[in-house]
Amino acid sequence: MRDTLPQDHSLDSSLDLMTEGYSFIMNRVKRYNTNLFEGRLLGERVIYMHGHDAARLFYDTDKFQRKGAAPKRIQKSLFGVNAIQTMDGGPHLHRKLLFMSLLTPSHQHRLAELVSEQWLASAAQWEREDSIMLFEEAKALLCRVACGWAGVPLPEEEVRARAEDFYDMVDAFGAVGPRHWKGRRARTKTEAWIRKMIEDVRAGQLQVDRESALGRIAYYRDEHDQPLDDHMAAIELINILRPIVAIATFITFSALALFEYPVWRDKLASGGSEEREMFAQEVRRYYPFAPFLGARVKQDFVWKDVVFEEGRLVLLDIYGMHHDPDIWEQPDVFDPERFRNGNEDPYRLIPQGGGDPAQGHRCPGEGVTVEVMKASLDFLVNRIEYDLPEQDLSYPLNRMPTFPGSGFIMNNIRLRRPR
Repeated sequence: MRDTLPQDHSLDSSLDLMTEGYSFIMNRVKRYNTNLFEGRLLGERVIYMHGHDAARLFYDTDKFQRKGAAPKRIQKSLFGVNAIQTMDGGPHLHRKLLFMSLLTPSHQHRLAELVSEQWLASAAQWEREDSIMLFEEAKALLCRVACGWAGVPLPEEEVRARAEDFYDMVDAFGAVGPRHWKGRRARTKTEAWIRKMIEDVRAGQLQVDRESALGRIAYYRDEHDQPLDDHMAAIELINILRPIVAIATFITFSALALFEYPVWRDKLASGGSEEREMFAQEVRRYYPFAPFLGARVKQDFVWKDVVFEEGRLVLLDIYGMHHDPDIWEQPDVFDPERFRNGNEDPYRLIPQGGGDPAQGHRCPGEGVTVEVMKASLDFLVNRIEYDLPEQDLSYPLNRMPTFPGSGFIMNNIRLRRPR
């Protein structure tokens, strides 16, 4: 047994993590020449893990649990307090089945169809405008689509404000100060809005399709045949809507990839669904999304001669794994061809979690992300033409989450109309 793990030299790594962002864990993996090291974060002893074997271990539900892993500041901004992401065991699996039933392949394809329709409607408006910011337009479009699909009434004049609130919850994840507090205010406001809707549905004052996301969550009964309280039902409906709006980040990075690797624009124009899926998966690998994920040790165990003590917080590197030459050939090269034969290993590409989504903590909405990205790629490549003015397209790795600085400004937008 190792008496001690390699130690990060800082008394507390919190400031270093905020300064280095996505690169924090990988920087120390290289510095200490190890995939396991220990440090302190917000005063707590933490084990940091990196690598393919570490990812497989991290998603072993006999060894790790999510309860107690997400700090309250994250629950009060990103997830919602006591939401599905913080659950384990039977209650988690029961509620996960609800999410899985709402995000089946048929729902994925329907959402993609709605996104395609909305892109075309938006582009018709863009032709009359000097320029648009794709990131902002994508957030609004995805909010409109997500709420319409879920059965959530949303007046058009509220779309952009609601979209901003959904994204502010995401943006608060890696922030302190004003950005974090903005995300918490957005959550409070959104929970009140959705909670009132749940109450109205249950009181019969708002008619809803019982098979919609709003209807299914309002009338869901847990493993003890009990309904969720109004507040928790609102939190879980937000956990359907918010991640769809967050796909705006992947769409914006997709547009950036088309600009940075123009050979793929031609390949996508002449290709089909397979090429778009390859490209979408490589965007999800190459560009930063989730920096790391956390869990707590369920009970004492030993792995690689290291004692993992019950209750210890463990953080798994995500971004660093996607750029590790031991896992990916030429990881810093953007190459969608690496996904020509799919991605069969559930512990290799994990921007939205790893393992089996039905049994573990991999995001059940991953299929929605890919299908919406594919529909958006088809739009960007085959349905419009546009110019790019000079702008800042860099994305700082010390900002979590990050995105291109300009938001990807497009001008002189023209719809491609049939001749």
